[in-house]
Amino acid sequence: MKELLKSIKPVHYLLIGLPLAVVGNLLHWDPVLIFFLACAGLIPMAELIGEATEALSAITGPKIGGLLNATLGNAAELIITIVAIRAGLLELVKASITGSILGNLLLVMGASVLLGGWKNGRQRFNREQAATNATMLVLAVVALSVPSLFNHTLEGRELPPQISENISLGVAVVMILLYGLGLYYSLRVSDSALTHGAPSEAPHWSPRTAAIVLALATGGVVWLSEILVHTVEAVTAALGLSEFFLGIVLVPIVGNVAEHIVAVEVAYKNHMDLSLEIALGSSLQIALFVAPVLVFVSLLFGGPNGEYLNLVFNQFELLALIAGVLVTALVALDGETNWLEGAELLGVYLILGVAFFFIPA
Repeated sequence: MKELLKSIKPVHYLLIGLPLAVVGNLLHWDPVLIFFLACAGLIPMAELIGEATEALSAITGPKIGGLLNATLGNAAELIITIVAIRAGLLELVKASITGSILGNLLLVMGASVLLGGWKNGRQRFNREQAATNATMLVLAVVALSVPSLFNHTLEGRELPPQISENISLGVAVVMILLYGLGLYYSLRVSDSALTHGAPSEAPHWSPRTAAIVLALATGGVVWLSEILVHTVEAVTAALGLSEFFLGIVLVPIVGNVAEHIVAVEVAYKNHMDLSLEIALGSSLQIALFVAPVLVFVSLLFGGPNGEYLNLVFNQFELLALIAGVLVTALVALDGETNWLEGAELLGVYLILGVAFFFIPA
């Protein structure tokens, strides 16, 4: 208990959102209020999962620690999307995949480069690692584009609906294999390549404490995700937002806000290598691991109408992903950044956000 009390942060006070969301759900409060209470509670839960993972990583060593970080880095968002799949909100899930990738590349990296550059001037980082991540990102977008382009090219023709699903499954298998190879390469070449937090920043928890926190936080995320997902339809109707906009902007931010804050903080402290590692590494994990895993998860759970998740995105999502990866690669490949490049990344995110807002449900 003393270990936990010593590591309390301001963000942990948002844990009050958990009991309030549960009570509100039981007493049938306004769905919009319940939705935002659940969002508030999810933020510290995601933070606690990250802290517990970092504490275990510091104990187990860099190789196993890197594996833990890579596996659990997006646990909160993975849980939210699995719950959404069970509820049949497949478009929300696909939108959250797109939104997570774009959010990490444009919003998080943009804010990190802007604030870090504003305080520290021109910042330099490991060009080789950035180039490797940029190449993997391009590969990930190509993989995500194939099922979509196939579907859009043959749209309107008499094709069995299983074709898109089969292509998505084949692509998902290849993506997971590539992710595993990339993980193996990073762990063999660089002990710290996939570690999203410096060991000195990790909470000094015992393995037992870290495991208990990880288990409880994961359970809390599952509970709050159920509440959040079941309020989506009422929230979209009350606020006049599309399910697509909710998935592409709000869900990714809620699921990853703790990691986003860390990326900006370390950039501000002039640790640009770690900041880019968080932004680019998290995007890679979403694209090459979380997205294909969700395809297989949908086969297990499926929607209430027997629907399955595929990797067919709309044309604007594809354009946004390609633009986001291209701009990010151009910024990262020269091995240095400045605050203007950060403003440019944020500008692209805001432009896309405005367009996403007006895309109909």
